[in-house]
Amino acid sequence: MKFIRKLHLYLGVFFAPLLLFYIGSGGYQTVNPARLKSAAEAESLLQKFRVVHTDQIYPGGGDVRRQSPKAFQALVMAMSLAMIVSTLLGLVLAFKFTRQRWPVWLALGLGTSAPILLLWLGQQR
Repeated sequence: MKFIRKLHLYLGVFFAPLLLFYIGSGGYQTVNPARLKSAAEAESLLQKFRVVHTDQIYPGGGDVRRQSPKAFQALVMAMSLAMIVSTLLGLVLAFKFTRQRWPVWLALGLGTSAPILLLWLGQQR
């Protein structure tokens, strides 16, 4: 169990900056849905972050068509897998080290059903 706690800790700490970036830029995109026609149009820092989020390149000088997102995509995939593992480890730890498990089950149930319910309610009928 000590190994699981350390793995959970270090995966979370290592990927926290990238995860916060994706949460922030994804949230920005959610409330500002206007899309740029090309990555070269990005002028403000927020627009450049949006390009990183969607195209996995940083629009700076030079031709954006010649940039390769492969290395950054590999890092993002590693982050995604690590966050899945870390989240599952967090659930294991929550159930293992909580005396009363019903609040954990309740939080898990609400955390699962709330997004589904809100998406369902948001559908136009």
